[in-house]
Order: sequence, then C-alpha cells, then structure tokens
Amino acid sequence: MAKTNAFKTESQKLLHLVTHSIYTQKEIFLRELISNASDAIDKRHFLSLTNEKVTSDGYKIEISMDKEFKTLTIKDNGIGFTEEELVENLGTIAQSGSKQFIEQLDKNDTNIIGQFGVGFYSAFIVAKSVKVLTKSPFSDTGYVWESDGVSTYQIDTYDKTDVGTEIILTLRDNIEDEESETFDQFLDEFEIKQLVKKYSDYVRYPIYIKGDNKPLNQMTPLWKRSKQDIKEEDLNAFYKHQFNDFEDPLHVIHMNIEGMLTYQALLFIPKKPAYNFYSETYEKGLQLYSKGVFIQDKNKDLIPDHFKFVKGIVDSSDLSLNISRELLQHDRQLKKIASNIEKKIKSELEKMLENDRERYITLFDQYKNTLKYGIYQSFGVNKELLQDLILFKTNLSDEYITFKEYVSRKKEDQKEIYYATGKSKTQIMNLPQMDIINEKGYEVLLFTDEIDEFMIQIMNSYEELPFKSIQTANLDVTDEIKKKEVEEKAKTHHDLLLAIKENLSGKVSMVKLSTRLKDSPVCIVSGEGLSLEMENILKQMPNSQEVKAERILELNPDHKFFEVIKKVYKDSPEQLKNYSTLLYNQALIIEGLPMEDPLEYITAMNELLLK
Repeated sequence: MAKTNAFKTESQKLLHLVTHSIYTQKEIFLRELISNASDAIDKRHFLSLTNEKVTSDGYKIEISMDKEFKTLTIKDNGIGFTEEELVENLGTIAQSGSKQFIEQLDKNDTNIIGQFGVGFYSAFIVAKSVKVLTKSPFSDTGYVWESDGVSTYQIDTYDKTDVGTEIILTLRDNIEDEESETFDQFLDEFEIKQLVKKYSDYVRYPIYIKGDNKPLNQMTPLWKRSKQDIKEEDLNAFYKHQFNDFEDPLHVIHMNIEGMLTYQALLFIPKKPAYNFYSETYEKGLQLYSKGVFIQDKNKDLIPDHFKFVKGIVDSSDLSLNISRELLQHDRQLKKIASNIEKKIKSELEKMLENDRERYITLFDQYKNTLKYGIYQSFGVNKELLQDLILFKTNLSDEYITFKEYVSRKKEDQKEIYYATGKSKTQIMNLPQMDIINEKGYEVLLFTDEIDEFMIQIMNSYEELPFKSIQTANLDVTDEIKKKEVEEKAKTHHDLLLAIKENLSGKVSMVKLSTRLKDSPVCIVSGEGLSLEMENILKQMPNSQEVKAERILELNPDHKFFEVIKKVYKDSPEQLKNYSTLLYNQALIIEGLPMEDPLEYITAMNELLLK
C-alpha cells in the first residue's frame, strides 16, 4: 500500500526555489537527469567490482517520448534505490535538515550538487508530476516514488525485475500566449537530440532514443585521450565543429593535469580573429565542463583579456559548482586553473617564437594589439608576462625583432632604446629626425600602431634601459664638437630665432637650431610629456578633452634654407612671418600631422611666390 509523506514547510520553500528560481533555463532538467543516471551507473559499476550481489550490465541511458500522454522518460540500468534510499537520497530536500539546507543556500554555501535529490527536482521545472520506478540489487522488490512537487510524495512497492531507475515526467500544459512557456518542445525527438548533444555529449555511457541503435553522444571527449592517440585531423575537425570556424586552428594546446587539482584543457588559437573580435560584442571565455557534462559556454574567469583570442574547453571534476550547476563559486580551484592556463599559453607562445618564428609572426600579426594592450592594461601589471612576446620592425630591417634582440645588438655606448612613431615605416623613414640616426647607425623601433606609444609609456624601460623617442627635443646622439658649434650659431642668431618664435606665437614654445638634421631644413619635435603622435591619437578618441603637446621647431643651421631666412631677416624682416608660417607647416606635414590653418599656409606661400 502506498505511503504518503508530506514535505516539511522548509522543503516546500526549497521545492519552489528549485523549480522557479535556481535554474535560469528550463532545458537544464535534462542535463541533470542524465547526469544523475550516469552517476548511478558509475556506482553500480564500482560496486560490481567488490560486491557479488551487484552484477555488471551493458550500461546505457535511454530516452523516450510519448506525445499522446505528454510524458518524457529517462531510463538507466544503474544502481537503483532501496525504499530507505528513496527517502534519504531522492528526498534530499525532504530530510529534516531542509532548514539548514536553505540557510546554506542563502549563504551561497551550496556545494552539494552531487546529491541526487537537488538535480532531480529540476524535473519539476517542466513536469507537473514525476514518477520514479526503481530497483536496487540490495532490495527484493522494486519501488515507485511519485509526486507533484508541491506538498506530498508517495512511495509504494512496484513489480520491477531489472536493476536501475526509470523517471517518467508528465509535462506541464503550455501557457497560452506565452511562447517562452511551452513544454511540447521536450517531446520533439530533434530537440532532445540537440539538448543531449549540447549538455551531455561526453557522458561516458551511451545515450539512446528508445528504438534507435546509434548513441546520441560521443562519450569519450577528445581532451581526455592521451596526446599521442590524437591525430591532427581529429583536432582540426573537432575545433571547426565546436567553434564554428572554417579554417584549421593555428595552434593547439593540450593540458592534462593530475594531482591535488585535476583537470583537462584543450585550447586553440584561431588563424584569424572572429569577425567581431575588436568590438564590444565579442565575448571571451572558455567552455567549461564538469566530469564531461557541459556547464558554461564562455567562462570569462578562465582566460585573461590579453589571451582572449584563445578558444577552448576546460573539464574538471574538482570545481565547486553552485546548486544549479549553472554557475561557479568563486573559489581557489578556479583561480588556480586560470593561472595555470595563462602560464601554459605564455610558455607555448614563447616556444613558438623560438622554434617556429614564421608561425608566431602569423599569430602576432593577427593579435598584436591584444598583446600590447595587455601590457598597457591595469597600469602594466602584466608587463613582465608579455613584454618578450612583442615584436617590432626597425629602420635597419624589415624583419620583426623582440626587445631582447634589440638590446643584444645595440651599440655599446647606447644608453637608451630608440623608437619613432608614425602611420607607416615609409613615413617614419622620411622623418627629418632620422638623418642623424641613420648617419650614426643606431637601430630604431618603428611604432606604427596606435597602442604602441601607450604601451611603451607604461613599460618605461626594458632591462633597465629607458625608451627614448627620436621625436623629442632632448634626444642626445650628437658629438660634443657638433653641439658646441651649434650652440655658437644659436648665440649669433638669437634675435632671428626669437623673431620666428614670436611669429609662431601660440603654436610653438621654442625655436632652436638643430644638432640632428642633415638633409632636411626643419623638423618639429615634442617637449617633455605628451608626444605629438599621442596628441593626434587622443584627439581622435570619442569625448576627447582638448590636449596639446609642447611643440618645438628645430631649424637646420647647415641647410641653404637657413641662409635664405637669415637674408630675409636682414633685408626684408616684414616677410619673415610668411617664411615662419611656411617652415612650421612644412614641419607638420613631414611629421604626418594635420595643418592647423591651411588657408594661412596657402596665403603665405602665394605671397612668397608672387614676390
């Protein structure tokens, strides 16, 4: 005769939480029931090795749908339940400890997902009643457990001969005019197959639709196989299927860690970024599994921003999941896995850079801004981690070099790392400031990406060598004889330089004779602080504040044009303003900066041409 038991007040509250609040997606119930079935088979298999009462079987999980009666059934040949176990395990929330359980839930201290009853009650998200037919090898009879998930449940004996459990869900009626509250989808064979593929593809036992001979799931995840047993074509096919890419990955990283923290990771670096990689819509993250069961699509905590281009899967049985198995507790296990993954990715990139430079350059060209931004981000906290992964071309070579390689081949007397900024190598090579650099044979890093100078300001130095822009006023690469010669000329022509500065009032802070120019008549450089290139970048940003770098105009005292300026100042001082305007705007154009007043420039040029 059936025994009816009433849920306690606390249990009724918890039932309501489980079915209405804890799970955010209705479809999760199928994952929970399949996971419970797999756990039950695990237990039977383990006991069959040590207990003669428990026999092994051709383990499997079977799903069937009955559209006429609106029932969905999940059947397994696992360990089953005795009557006492039905009350204790299936009724986790029906135990006298329910109040304590709810208190744990309120504190988010709910690392109890492995208990059968919690996941089982997710069935009531979609079912108006649930019937469990079960038999244990330790019981002479089978039992049936039945409830509507509201206030009571019944247990009765049942004539069941085979060991295992069969859970029959009678689905809720659809709610009219609420498309989000339809339940017939779980009677659709295609929908069930899709859900099994999504959440339970790597459950270790075969899952069948009743009547079919082909399992719905792959069972053995690729990442759980040993590296030597996995072919490259298998990895490529898996990546393209799992991450919807048409190309093979550029690089694969396989981690299989055992110890105090056990997990597997299969990571991929795509050949090209996703179409939205550099937009706000892009979501980083690794797919997360627990014991082969899909938990989360893009876990952001597992991958840092500077490696956000990496896609992949992490599978661990050691993570503390919350009650819904949908979210992770923020615990040290997760942080440890994330830290190990970051170190492994860095190590793999360093190996690629050293042993397969051509492939690394392919990667770097695609993701260089992400790596550079990683150095700039958070005030350079990741500088040491990333700086040796950064490459630059130089004035002496079209080949990429690292900071370390630059330092190893710099001149012995060189106390700084030189760089220059511009939109392209051609523009930088045409800078007047390159005259003296090329003559002296110094190597200069070419910064052609907007992020470069931001990154270098955060780095400040490499191996105790400070970075120095050749486009700043205080560049010191000239010998003492040349310096003294220019100083003498500057004293002689002090009034001329002062007059040009007055003509350019508000535009430049200083006009001086240059020690760095060879073939060019003029150049413009920045003072301390904000550079000219940085000013240009900041002005293009949304909601930018008015920023202005200090501008210093340098004249070449050995150029024929300077002789013309001296003559104009002596014979026709009223024309000096036009020449000043011409020199200033010429310097801006060479530097790649926009003219501030094109009309003023054209007027000055026309007056000189018509003179």
